[in-house]
Amino acid sequence: MKALEPIHHCIDQGIDALNLPGHPENLYAPLRYFMTLGGKRMRPVFTLLSAEMYGISHQDALPGALAIELFHNFTLIHDDMMDHAPLRRGKVTVHERWNNDIALLSGDVLMIKAYEQLSHQKKGPLDQMLELLNKTAIEVCEGQQLDMDFERRSDVQLDEYRTMIRLKTSVLLGCAVEMGAIIGGAHLGDRNALYAFGEHVGMAFQIQDDILDLYAEAHLFGKQVGGDVISNKKTLLNLLAYQHADQTQKVKLEELSNEKDLAKKVLEVRVIYDQIGAKELCEIEMREHHEKALQALKEVSISEEKKKTLYALSDYLLTREN
Repeated sequence: MKALEPIHHCIDQGIDALNLPGHPENLYAPLRYFMTLGGKRMRPVFTLLSAEMYGISHQDALPGALAIELFHNFTLIHDDMMDHAPLRRGKVTVHERWNNDIALLSGDVLMIKAYEQLSHQKKGPLDQMLELLNKTAIEVCEGQQLDMDFERRSDVQLDEYRTMIRLKTSVLLGCAVEMGAIIGGAHLGDRNALYAFGEHVGMAFQIQDDILDLYAEAHLFGKQVGGDVISNKKTLLNLLAYQHADQTQKVKLEELSNEKDLAKKVLEVRVIYDQIGAKELCEIEMREHHEKALQALKEVSISEEKKKTLYALSDYLLTREN
């Protein structure tokens, strides 16, 4: 979105100004590498847009926004390692380029840097911001553990999956939006509504991620297409397919879970999902969360004019190709 270019520039400048040390090289080089891979930076964007609605400049809300972004990137480094993911944003992941031990420790430093940035946030009550980030950090870890647990289970239910993605993905986006509201001095009603907005956008975003993992164009996606299928990961796409599959399709999907030819596995699973209409079922649920997000944003006691960019960004995220 062109309207967000000044915000992205502000965030990029903030990241450049972190001035990560050069020594020990194996601790900080992975962070310099990972933080320059880019990404959508949507979480800090949401923080800055939320604060802006209450009259706070991007610069004055930047430390809080950077805290969210650094924490998010810490989770990605560790998540990639636990998922054995080879690519992130089209580049080799930290644990693949270095090793697991280095990825673990570098990620830890990034989490500490997140809290360091939050301590630099002058606008807004620090105790409330810390309480929000601490609560969110625990929930994200809970979500990641559930995600890993689900890989070893064959009986994961849809509601369990929805709880997992809310914790692993959505709460951080809710946190990002509410963080901006706290910085802006918003009252509790607005904070709660903005958190709900971010949480539902996060749910819709994750469902879109599930879809893109199998249906994206490889040159646009930046990650391994079909990675969730290859690792037999429980996703909304997968669970809805099983729920609506007939017995023949279920047997075939079970057989494919052990298929060694990975290209064949991805292709044939996609054919079955297409027969079932799993992608369309996911899109229905994604749109439901989008509608709930828009309704929550309407409840915020700020003029609709000031909310326009948040509305536009939530729409844009559901039409992305990566």
